[in-house]
Amino acid sequence: MKICIYGAGAIGGYMGVMLKRGGLDVSLVARGAHLEAIKARGLTLVTKTETITERMPASRDPRDLGHQDVVIVALKAHQAWEAAEELKPLLGPDTAVVTAQNGVPWWYFYGLDHPYADLRLRSVDPGDRQWNAIGPERVIGCTVYPATEITEPGVIRHIYGDQFGLGEPNRQESERLTRFADALAAGGMKPRLFTDIRDDIWLKLWGNLCFNPISALTHATLDIVATDPGTRALARKMMLEGKQIGERLGARFRVDVERRIDGAAGVGAHRTSMLQDLEKGRPLEIDALLGAVQEMGRLVEIPTPYIDAVLGLVQQAASVKGLYPTFPPEAFAAKAPQGTRALPLPELAAS
Repeated sequence: MKICIYGAGAIGGYMGVMLKRGGLDVSLVARGAHLEAIKARGLTLVTKTETITERMPASRDPRDLGHQDVVIVALKAHQAWEAAEELKPLLGPDTAVVTAQNGVPWWYFYGLDHPYADLRLRSVDPGDRQWNAIGPERVIGCTVYPATEITEPGVIRHIYGDQFGLGEPNRQESERLTRFADALAAGGMKPRLFTDIRDDIWLKLWGNLCFNPISALTHATLDIVATDPGTRALARKMMLEGKQIGERLGARFRVDVERRIDGAAGVGAHRTSMLQDLEKGRPLEIDALLGAVQEMGRLVEIPTPYIDAVLGLVQQAASVKGLYPTFPPEAFAAKAPQGTRALPLPELAAS
């Protein structure tokens, strides 16, 4: 199986090393000093028990790598939107695309026997860029649970976790899904297959939609956000709003709110990805974690006052530092192709 990791950063690089160690034919798309280090010395993964270095083809240009059996898109949601057209040289007739991102995915309503089937979320895919360039029929949904970080170019540190949720958007079993799960397992990772991957997307999103922006606003680590009475109460309110939306759209939550918050507290003094991005001056992944939930709430007519308030605050905090918005304004001016249905773009909170 030929697998390309598009975005061999912290998570993508971790997956690449593990898959390569499992005997897969792996290539990487990366850039900058990280790419140059990979070319010169290989990609190194440092875990609590060992240090692994693997050499594999790596390029900034996907045209150097050719058609793949599987492309894993391990970019932030806004980066994946930008890169959608660049993926095309990797896509053969039967290539599967694994969306290994946090937040609400651009294909969320694809493959559903549902009143909202094939609706497009403008907050995560303005102009239907990914829908048209990649095609939702290629997608394997993926939830990512490991925590990793790039410590220096070409070197990734694994902090905790080895689980990935997987599922077909149409809720069907498939040979490609089984083969990809087997590939993860061969590399020492732990795939879990879901009949409806959206259930697991919501479980992960449930924490991301509150813990990430609250931590970015307060600069507190996850254990503090989840245990301080004030921020814990705010997180709970946001999660309850999200749960109402998810359930209205057919999602099932397999744990309750308090258990989910306690689980986050148990992770310890972890700096969320949004807080890390803020501290490093990188654009914040706001739309996929919060904007899309607000958009879906308006679709099903569920008020989201707590989500709205935190969204407005984190948008403004990011805007002041030049880290938001992450999509160019002209993206929202693009019209959906004739015959498709697109959700109206919600009014963003003032920033």
